[in-house]
Amino acid sequence: MQLSPSLKRTVLAGALALTLPMSVLAQIKVGVTVASTGPAASLGIPERNTVALLPTEIAGQKVEYLVLDDATDTTVAVRNMRKLITEDKVDVVIGTSVTPGSLAMVDVAGETKTPMISVAANARIVEPVEGAREWVFKTPQNDQLMAAALADAMEKQGVKTLGFIGFNDAYGDGWLDVMKAAAEAKGIKMVATERYSRSDTSVTGQVLKLTSANPDGILIAGAGTPVALPQGELKNRGYKGIIYQTHGAANNDVLRVCGKDCEGMFLPAGPLLVADQLPDDNPVKASALEYKNLYEGKYGEGSINTFGGHMWDAALLVQDAIPRALETGAKPGTPEFRAAMRDAIEQTKDLPASQGVFTMSDKDHAGMDERARVIVKVENGKWTYQPDL
Repeated sequence: MQLSPSLKRTVLAGALALTLPMSVLAQIKVGVTVASTGPAASLGIPERNTVALLPTEIAGQKVEYLVLDDATDTTVAVRNMRKLITEDKVDVVIGTSVTPGSLAMVDVAGETKTPMISVAANARIVEPVEGAREWVFKTPQNDQLMAAALADAMEKQGVKTLGFIGFNDAYGDGWLDVMKAAAEAKGIKMVATERYSRSDTSVTGQVLKLTSANPDGILIAGAGTPVALPQGELKNRGYKGIIYQTHGAANNDVLRVCGKDCEGMFLPAGPLLVADQLPDDNPVKASALEYKNLYEGKYGEGSINTFGGHMWDAALLVQDAIPRALETGAKPGTPEFRAAMRDAIEQTKDLPASQGVFTMSDKDHAGMDERARVIVKVENGKWTYQPDL
């Protein structure tokens, strides 16, 4: 029988495939779940956008990214993770955007023995490194690291008393704990605490209670555009003290929604936010600018976002780990390869990224130090590096 040219090519390709080792044919799958809709969409959208910039071949292996939206819903985040692992057979999961969902995903990582890299900040996602958390890493800076930077700045600015308003969820809980400790270490007294929901439309009552305590400064502990609500209310009520935010507000969408009410606020942030303002000897500047230029080249000038940077850094951890995992002989798509990836991520040393320099260990699955933070002020509607704070 005479074969057609196209059929001949198909047969030859199939024969060649049979002669190739499995490691050449295997495809590495990276599962991603982020909050690209819902209250945390301003975090999840740049994270999702960043996936489009990631390499599709690493160490000679094809890499596929499967991206799902969890709509800022903890239940959906867990369901997405289970789907990615059981149906799509991913080798590693990145996500999700917020602390409550990430905390709920930790048990799934341990149960399925699948490495997970969260792009949410709370230290409890990775601490202590035992049980299920042996499989979990994260890229955002620990709240303690950022709270210490804020407390240093507050001390330099003469703040003696502090008010607090934060999300009434795990993010707010974590920040209340670490900020109390950091403030007390600097002799700063927390005189009023209030909470609000990510979906609230008014915080008038909470702000009135805060301002009646007349603190020197007030910290808003939230993430994404919902932080604009108390910021605006404090300005409208004529509060004259210093307003601080967490790195959860390091987002151009916050500036857009907040407008002139954001003027003068201070926050700790990853170096990416002000990458072009950093001195040339900053160890993060080159890697941060690489991501910034790629992102803005695709999505437009000024579109860069620190939350997208957390996704970029998670992908850098994966890219750095893949060659070490492959060296073990484990094949992608197998439990052995997932375990090798977990071990390889934990072996990360001195990896420059967009937000800091990562060095992981069996006791530290966040892997960042003081190089991962700067203090920033909003001046004339722009993020401005504050080297003296």
